[in-house]
Amino acid sequence: MKNICLDLKKAAQFLSEGAVKAFEPQVKAAQEALENGTCPGNDFLGWLHLPSSITPAFLDEVQATADVLRANCEAVVVAGIGGSYLGAKAVIEALSNSFAWLVADKSNPTILFAGNNIGEDYLSELTDYLKGKKFGVINISKSGTTTETALTFRLLKKQCEEQMGKDLARKVIVAVTDAKRGAARTCADKEGYKSFVIPDNVGGRFSVLTPVGLLPIACAGFDIRQLVAGAAEMEKVCGKDTPFDENPAAQYAAIRNGLYQAGKKIEIMVNYQPKLHFMSEWWKQLYGESEGKDKKGIFPASCDFTTDLHSMGQWIQDGERTIFETVISIEQPNRTMLFPSDEENLDGLNFLAGKRVDEVNKMAELGTRLAHVDGGVPNILISVPVLNEYYIGQLIYFFEIACGISGNVLGVNPFNQPGVEAYKKNMFALLDKPGYEADSKAIKERIASEA
Repeated sequence: MKNICLDLKKAAQFLSEGAVKAFEPQVKAAQEALENGTCPGNDFLGWLHLPSSITPAFLDEVQATADVLRANCEAVVVAGIGGSYLGAKAVIEALSNSFAWLVADKSNPTILFAGNNIGEDYLSELTDYLKGKKFGVINISKSGTTTETALTFRLLKKQCEEQMGKDLARKVIVAVTDAKRGAARTCADKEGYKSFVIPDNVGGRFSVLTPVGLLPIACAGFDIRQLVAGAAEMEKVCGKDTPFDENPAAQYAAIRNGLYQAGKKIEIMVNYQPKLHFMSEWWKQLYGESEGKDKKGIFPASCDFTTDLHSMGQWIQDGERTIFETVISIEQPNRTMLFPSDEENLDGLNFLAGKRVDEVNKMAELGTRLAHVDGGVPNILISVPVLNEYYIGQLIYFFEIACGISGNVLGVNPFNQPGVEAYKKNMFALLDKPGYEADSKAIKERIASEA
């Protein structure tokens, strides 16, 4: 079976000859630091060998819980934010029918996501949609006090109990949380919810292969065993003993750092399949939160092509040359559609008659890569044989291990996120949260003085 593969030729040409290979010692040292647990943030390395450590019995337990939700719910709401929802949403969106909302699929519940914003209209419209429906909730939070998720869970818990009755609600509300402490753990134990543990040594953005991601993905009807199998295969491919020239994660980490040092400060993740939009969103959190610190880090952006070629294409082609692109290319779509002939040919497209739509898409992809390279934009290509659970699993682990290596080469702690706390402190102070009295006084005085 093929694996995903990496092509650096149209990126390496922007660097001096041998520049990528020159990073081999740094990359090797960075990966060894991960393996030996000697790198910054070494208490958050539980993801490193997670795929190969997941047992069939554990997957059976996750699947059995998903089956209970699937049997009793028309909809399942995943309440979580950041890494507690993006990975699951990325996989589900990649594998689902693009028009799932409109397709009468009675075999699978509708998977909804909430707790990732504080939009009053969004939450009101969500609760309206759920009225009269049998629904369950997967509450994902280590602490149970993250504002966005906790607020949402309080609303959904109440509505679920009112509509389903408390006994059934206990069967269809599941907690994914800390093993021993926190508000969500206390609530789960008190109410008797089925629960799964978020490992202490796995940060949110690396947690998609824990119950954080596996349970929602299983609820959506997808094969979590194949997802994990793909990730486990990529764990082998990117192992520390794999030679640099055969290790795609090591090479990706090397060229990213080489381009960064050459002044390429922005990486645009590009896809030509609309289903991969949220895979890019997950990737943006993974790399942005891991590398963006100590006044360092490549800014992760994303575009959906060919759509965004009609909005961002001009800037990418001719704008400031501080960017490079990483293109995810799906070799074979899951469906076949041929372009029809038209007798009048008013649009002049009969030259495409009989061709697969994907052939047109592939030529748009190749033509764009060539144009952007000619315009001074280095291009990295990641080829994925087909969009399914196995290869999505490979892609997830590839990006995770490359992120850990790349962050270490950059010289930051890839596993903390100190900057995320700044907005929370201000928000709690402005809301007069108990314990923030001094901060509340100070921030209100500042606002008054700046008025």
